[in-house]
Amino acid sequence: MNDSTLDQLEASMLRRIAALPGVLRPYTTLSRTLPRGLVLTGGRGVGKTTFLLHHLKERNFLYLSADNPLLAAVPLYEMVHDAFMRGYAGVVVDEVHHARDWSRHVKALYDDFPDRSLWVSDSSTLVLRSGVADLSRRLARMTMPLLSFREFVGLETRSLQPVFDPFDAVAVPGTPEILSLFREYRRHGTRPFYAEENYPERLLGILEKTLQADVPFFVPQITDSNIRLMNAVVASLAHAPVPRLQVRALCADWNVGAEKLYQLLFVMESVGVIRIVRKPNDQKAGTVGEKVFFGDPTLYDVLGGDPGTAREALVVAMLAESGRRVEAAPDERAADFVIDGRVTVEVGGRSKRRKGADFVIRDDTDVAAGKVIPLWGLGFLY
Repeated sequence: MNDSTLDQLEASMLRRIAALPGVLRPYTTLSRTLPRGLVLTGGRGVGKTTFLLHHLKERNFLYLSADNPLLAAVPLYEMVHDAFMRGYAGVVVDEVHHARDWSRHVKALYDDFPDRSLWVSDSSTLVLRSGVADLSRRLARMTMPLLSFREFVGLETRSLQPVFDPFDAVAVPGTPEILSLFREYRRHGTRPFYAEENYPERLLGILEKTLQADVPFFVPQITDSNIRLMNAVVASLAHAPVPRLQVRALCADWNVGAEKLYQLLFVMESVGVIRIVRKPNDQKAGTVGEKVFFGDPTLYDVLGGDPGTAREALVVAMLAESGRRVEAAPDERAADFVIDGRVTVEVGGRSKRRKGADFVIRDDTDVAAGKVIPLWGLGFLY
């Protein structure tokens, strides 16, 4: 890679840094020590590139995106090697899956330059799985979640509240404006660009690019019909009062085998389009789980989805994004979900009863009371 290309990459990086927003999501600005080797994953639009640029701007690092046409014919090892030889202390490679044999190259670079830093990022956890055998002992893993309600409140009020566990009822501090803020959050607050115009169009653009560009990268021999099938899955989930997929009907309607459908659903889950909730101990590969939700619950509002399904999707998303394991309850007559294998919860509106669950999570409720958790409280888990 010649000096002219490096100059262009550096100029591009400086323009990106200059264009960073004045106010960043708290997850990005949280003080932390980043390792020499890092793999950052997270859905499109959550702020991965902003995070990387923010943390490299005071360092002698070079940012580059592997999908940049300037680098189309340059092996990853060569481009990073040349940057190190030019004197950079570290290199950040965004959209790393566009680089051929990326994990092998990253492993070699990490070993060959023990005094330099190497950070890579991508939108799919499948990228990490494909390279984990070589990299698990070298690069630390970090997943950037959706914007939390806590972060949203902090950005709106310029006052960031501490993280708390809503299952400790004493720790849930309700405020008069909290429900109003929560209504805004659940409509368009899960991505840092929520304050910009045309949130619905941008979110649909992310969905389209994910289905048409990201999924095909991981699914061999994908067809236009398969992409239309995934759009049909999205439409079905948006309007279904019960968040389940009818495998036989989808296979028959789209003339596709069950194995192919499961493969598509697996990748859709890995890139964050959907979130599959399974019953405890359900590890079968060929399954659509007990319930299937959108990975980003604001899609329900954008697509005019079922309010009850959107509520459950929001609960699952806030718990899962905070690192909790969420499973479908073995007996849905007693509870909706099991958290971390031990706590059962029922989800509903302000008059929802607890049934046989440990807690009931109620919508349109501002404060906790006994075994009642306000839905918004889950947004303060991270």
